[in-house]
Amino acid sequence: NCTDRDHDHAHAELIAECRQTGAGVRRPPALTHSQPLSATTRVSRILATAAMSAIVKVTPLGFPFPCIDPFLFAVYHDDNYPAGEESMGPPESELRGRRLGSDFGSSTGWNMYHGTSGVPGFPKHPHRGFETVTLVRHGVVDHCDSTGASGRFGAGGDAQWMTAGRGISHSEMLPLLSKTGPNRLELFQIWLNLPRVNKMVDPHFKMLWGEQIPTQVVSGGATGAHTKVAVIAGRGFLPAELEATMPLPPPKSYAFEVEQTDVAIVTLLMSEGAKYTLPPARRGALTKRKLFFYKGAEVTVGGRKLHSHSDIELNADSYVELVAGAGGVELLMLQGVPIAEPVVQHGPFVMTSRDEIMQAFKDYQKDEFGAWPHASISPVHPREKKRFAKHGDGKSEERAWPPGTPQSEL
Repeated sequence: NCTDRDHDHAHAELIAECRQTGAGVRRPPALTHSQPLSATTRVSRILATAAMSAIVKVTPLGFPFPCIDPFLFAVYHDDNYPAGEESMGPPESELRGRRLGSDFGSSTGWNMYHGTSGVPGFPKHPHRGFETVTLVRHGVVDHCDSTGASGRFGAGGDAQWMTAGRGISHSEMLPLLSKTGPNRLELFQIWLNLPRVNKMVDPHFKMLWGEQIPTQVVSGGATGAHTKVAVIAGRGFLPAELEATMPLPPPKSYAFEVEQTDVAIVTLLMSEGAKYTLPPARRGALTKRKLFFYKGAEVTVGGRKLHSHSDIELNADSYVELVAGAGGVELLMLQGVPIAEPVVQHGPFVMTSRDEIMQAFKDYQKDEFGAWPHASISPVHPREKKRFAKHGDGKSEERAWPPGTPQSEL
């Protein structure tokens, strides 16, 4: 018969094994003395329990991605724009029949979004009470805002982290720089909530240039297979010497005190047959973790094969092995300790009560969160302009385009 000692010994061996293989591990239910199980059966049952316990639930992936506290919202855009005109927009002939101002889900493979001036994007609009993190894989984003700040960022993995705080208006336009095309745009925008104490802080934005974001290519799985891990925020996913180089989020961000909040934003690009093990969150079960399978044909998560794009809630205190199927996969992981405060949202305003939302509308109607110092509500920078950031305090940064990106050849 199986004894408690046998059970503990089997579990200890399993933990050691899973730390090497990456299978999800949490302590299984105790076995009783009356269960006449062989050692093989015991270990098989423990392995099955471990794999199942790594996953809380799996649901089909929606748009936007369904997030949990402290995250509010995440979207993924992948547009294959044609060659750009002199205006840095698509040919006028290709705009006929589109609902300019609200052009989403087009069957052509690209969208104008809220753009009405000929350039796709998101003209001037407000935010209050949360943060946006915009991570760009391909293409270009032109930013302008009501603090007087502006910038251009994009291809190569640049991220812009903006704390809206008490209120900011900004525009995010998507100029098509190449006159010969194509002009691919691939990006995530992620909304991270702010706790009540910081919802009315001064607005702030910070650039995390792609070359500053720590990245590691990890071998594992099939011969030659690898996983590219990029950590926009968070700790515990990369060697300490790489994490030491990571740029910090804005000072009033919920992610700034990472030892307490355990906020992480991680992208995983896995080649076919690659294996990678997600480590447990630093704050264990206090942290809530989601994995979004958004590109590829098949991935195995904690022993469970998924054949369609999925929203996967994980137990954050588990090791979880990921295995990429044919053609490779791409994944986004978001995690953090919940803020655990009321969330009252109306469009671009996120507060903790209805009264605060009503006040946000009144404040915006009064001054639109500051005078708009730009020439139009959908400004774009000159085509020849490289990456840059001009901050509201007058400080500026300039960067060449990363080698090998289409923009570096313009």
